[in-house]
Amino acid sequence: MTSPKYRGFSRLVSCLQSGLLTLHRKKGEQITKGMASGQMSRDEALECTCCRHACHVLLYSETASQLFGRIPIRYIVLMQMRFDGLLGFPGGFVNPLEETLEEGLTRELLEELGVAVPVSKEDHVESCFSPPRSGTYSSSSRLILHFYVKKMEEEQIREIEKAAASTAADHGLEVLGMVRVPLYTTKSGGGLSCFLSHSFIGVARSQLMNSLLRLHLVSPGDLQEALRSSQRTHAESAQNLQAAFKLTGEQP
Repeated sequence: MTSPKYRGFSRLVSCLQSGLLTLHRKKGEQITKGMASGQMSRDEALECTCCRHACHVLLYSETASQLFGRIPIRYIVLMQMRFDGLLGFPGGFVNPLEETLEEGLTRELLEELGVAVPVSKEDHVESCFSPPRSGTYSSSSRLILHFYVKKMEEEQIREIEKAAASTAADHGLEVLGMVRVPLYTTKSGGGLSCFLSHSFIGVARSQLMNSLLRLHLVSPGDLQEALRSSQRTHAESAQNLQAAFKLTGEQP
């Protein structure tokens, strides 16, 4: 026969288990909502221990330099050409179980830029799920992206560019070179619109545009015009690809 003391203890355990299940259920609902919207807080992201995590950063600085001595450049924004031919931001995979997000990002920057750029929590902008290409969230495809923005001095940016091409371990391998984002528009329509027409990895194009607006580096009107021009460039590129197919003796 079960003693009253044991029954009381069992009820206590049941209550604790029920409370924990409710807590985990609420967290699970929050994570599910985050998966649906894509966005989540940094703390919510770190609770997803079954997911892979990747951190990337936009580095930028002000500049007084001018293109051709007459077109103000205003800001230097760094991106990179990846090994797969896509544009992206410096960074890579991190393991929150072994290092903080910022420690992992700094480690990746040392490998890709040749400089251990210190990144802090204050530089964190957003965390979001990266939808897998298959459209399903399997245990092997769940990836959470953490995005940072860090303002630097122009001389620091120049030193990073030099180191990335001379001492970075990944130069010529995982990283094919650093590039600056042209934020201006030339009379012929070149500049930002042409840059946006290139191929970006994942959500990098959206991260770039959101950052340009958030930091007031480009006005909404100028960005809209650049995107419209970029769409026209895409249409022209499609025609050029069809012509290239003909050169190979194949039809697209």
